[in-house]
Amino acid sequence: MTQIESPKVVKKKLFSPIWLLPIVALALGAWLGIKSIKESGIEIQIHFPSATGIDVGKTLVKYQGLTVGKVKDIGIDEDLKGVNVKVMMDYRAKPFLNKETLFWLVTPKASITGVEGLDALFSGNYIAIQPGKGNAATFFEAERQPPPMQVGSEGVMIELTADKLGSLDVGSPVFFRQIPVGSVVSYRLDGNARVIISAFIQEQYARLVKKNSHFWNVSGVKVDASLAGIKVNTESLASILAGGVSFSSDDKAPAAQNGDSFALYDSETSALGGIEVSLTMNDGNAIDKGTRIVYRGITIGTLQSKQLTATGVTAVAKFEPEYANLLTSDGLFWLEGADISLSGIKNPERLLTGSVINFLPGTNANTALPSSFALQESAPDLLKAKKRQLTITSTENMGLTAGAEVRYKQLPIGQVLAVRLTKDLSAVEYQLELQPEFTSLVRSDSYFIPESALSIDASLDGVSVKTRDMATLTKGAVSLIPGTSDTPLAANTHLSLFSSIDEAKQFFARQQRLYFTLTSVDGADVSQGSPIYYKKMQIGSVESVNWQSKTEDFAIKIAIDKQFQPLVQKPKVFWRNSAVDVSASLAGIDVAVAPLQGALKGSISLGLLDSSTTEPNAALKLYESKQLALAQAQAIKLTLPASAKLAAKAAIRYQGHQVGEVTQVKLNADLTTLTATAYLYGDYAEHFSRSDTEYHMVDAQISLAGIKAPETLITGPYIGVLPGKSNQKATHFQAKLVESSYANVAEDALKFTLEDSNLGSMKVGTPIFFRGIKVGQIDGYSLSSQGNSVLMQAHIEPQYSHLVNQSSQFWDASGIKVDVGIFSGAQIEAGSLETLLAGGINVATKETTQAGNRLSQGAVIKLQHKAQSEWQEWAPAQ
Repeated sequence: MTQIESPKVVKKKLFSPIWLLPIVALALGAWLGIKSIKESGIEIQIHFPSATGIDVGKTLVKYQGLTVGKVKDIGIDEDLKGVNVKVMMDYRAKPFLNKETLFWLVTPKASITGVEGLDALFSGNYIAIQPGKGNAATFFEAERQPPPMQVGSEGVMIELTADKLGSLDVGSPVFFRQIPVGSVVSYRLDGNARVIISAFIQEQYARLVKKNSHFWNVSGVKVDASLAGIKVNTESLASILAGGVSFSSDDKAPAAQNGDSFALYDSETSALGGIEVSLTMNDGNAIDKGTRIVYRGITIGTLQSKQLTATGVTAVAKFEPEYANLLTSDGLFWLEGADISLSGIKNPERLLTGSVINFLPGTNANTALPSSFALQESAPDLLKAKKRQLTITSTENMGLTAGAEVRYKQLPIGQVLAVRLTKDLSAVEYQLELQPEFTSLVRSDSYFIPESALSIDASLDGVSVKTRDMATLTKGAVSLIPGTSDTPLAANTHLSLFSSIDEAKQFFARQQRLYFTLTSVDGADVSQGSPIYYKKMQIGSVESVNWQSKTEDFAIKIAIDKQFQPLVQKPKVFWRNSAVDVSASLAGIDVAVAPLQGALKGSISLGLLDSSTTEPNAALKLYESKQLALAQAQAIKLTLPASAKLAAKAAIRYQGHQVGEVTQVKLNADLTTLTATAYLYGDYAEHFSRSDTEYHMVDAQISLAGIKAPETLITGPYIGVLPGKSNQKATHFQAKLVESSYANVAEDALKFTLEDSNLGSMKVGTPIFFRGIKVGQIDGYSLSSQGNSVLMQAHIEPQYSHLVNQSSQFWDASGIKVDVGIFSGAQIEAGSLETLLAGGINVATKETTQAGNRLSQGAVIKLQHKAQSEWQEWAPAQ
């Protein structure tokens, strides 16, 4: 019997090892993908001016010989000014692709200084990279030239400054003791004045360059040919072909740093020898680089350079080493060339070789040298301190020029240094210099006259001809006339240059006259030569008439003959004379005619006073007339509206008394005002020249009440004046067309204001009556500030002020008032004839005036139109 075995149940495993294979494959695939993406590289773009020497897929990017990228594509840029080269960079170069990173194309280049990019000759052109700083970037502008210093270069980069590049070029060697220690890496212009050359010193030689090192050009062959022979100097064959630079080193000096600047000299002698000094001058004429510095005919230095500054020209000169000890702080430099004159030519060889700089050593050997020396235009005058400097003046140039001789008895005693106009352009001024031994000839009354190269004196006795030397003909000459005074000439005193001895004598004769200056509001109709009279006798004349812009008046200078000196030392006044003076009065007509000379040219008279506070030589006034002069009138100015009817000769009056007069009236430029020049008589000037003095026009006013100021109908309007009280003085016043309201009212009068709806028949001068007796009047009127009423300024005379108080009533009493009624009949009320014609105001008071009801100054009272019957019955005892 077949035995059936029971099946075995096997439990299924949850995880099978077979699944590890796809997981591993998936992880490996992800890692390979990430690695592929990471190492795929970084794409950048470089802009080159052209694609010459660059091939897609061939041109590499190298850093220090290591390939870090390859050109992927080349395209033309949008503005057709170059090409954009796409480069795939190695992913490890990402940290170096920053904004300041530099790229440039390396190609083989051969020159006198050597071969560059030799490796590119075999491997082909490549793009070099120099990592920089900044933010990450993907677009770069290619450099036209390799940078001066590349990463990994150790050493010192310095700058050399020179006037020109010469035979130096990029790659020119830098020598130290004929051993190459560096090279020129670049050069550039600094404006248009100089060249800056960048040089790189290798690391092992960088310590040789010191702060005080001197650099000089050793390019080519230097040949120095002279009468002593020919000297040839060169550094090396390389410097002959490509140029070169050499320098010195000082073991004790600190080492130079990157960026230090040094001057590049033309030769070793210029760089190492002597002492450099700075010369300053106004301009650089007649000197240039190489100009010799000479002492006693021996060349002790040369001019290295010159340049323009804000104040002139500065030049750098260098002394030869063996003559450096001659330079002291007080040494003198001056420019000297060939001197051509009528006497011959001095230093003719300089016409070919050019001017030289002469040098004179000083005595301060132990004093520190100044920062610069002044280059003088002429040789210094060692006797200058002992010479006498003089200034002479003349009305015009007498034919003298700088360099003209100053002579005494035809012997030269000095020279003219300069000829120029005076500051006010009114005369010619000469600067003279006299030799020390002749300075004692100049006295207080000395003077000078010019000499003529040719003088002809013709008379009945014959013709005399005198000639001078050629120097007098070309430059002129001046002679000194010593004078007779024993008084030496004071310092800073100017002497005169006269055209002749006769003119000088006339001048000194005028010096004996006494001079005064008169001030006038106008030219006074006088001119130079107008006579001065005293009691119709001429005692002097007018010297000049000048307008003074600051004070807008005239200064008249007069001269009085010396014999009248006692006369003018007394208290005096001056006034202008009229050609014809007519004085008319009831007693007759007095006509005074001036002398013919005074009538034609104008004249001035002198008068004497009993007493005066005027100093004898002080500036005096020129009065308009004898009356104003003898009264010692004080000038004032009045400004009035253009409508004022004021004329010259108008009087200035105070309460009818004349205290002054107007001499001139003119319309101002604004056409709205007048300016009147007036005089106050001396006795009244004190009262009417105070700052608060009131001036006003007075003109005739005709009304029913009469005529005010009737005299003006004949004499014309005049100026009224009221004295001021201020302690301050004034000479310019604003005059009014009418006087102020209370101008002529006593100070202790009761002043108040009456108010009414309209002015009616009221006017200035309308009387105020109390029981038919005039106790006051209206002094002025004006509209109220609101314009709804009329304010009349009035006053009550002091002796009647107690009749008016707060209980008083004022009413209009003007004209005739008629009241007609059917039952009452007609009532007619009229005042006096004066009130009928000119108007009037009545006042009645109810109560006795006491301290409590007094009317205050300036009170405003309503003016009634009609009186009530009871007012006329008021009769309090006052």
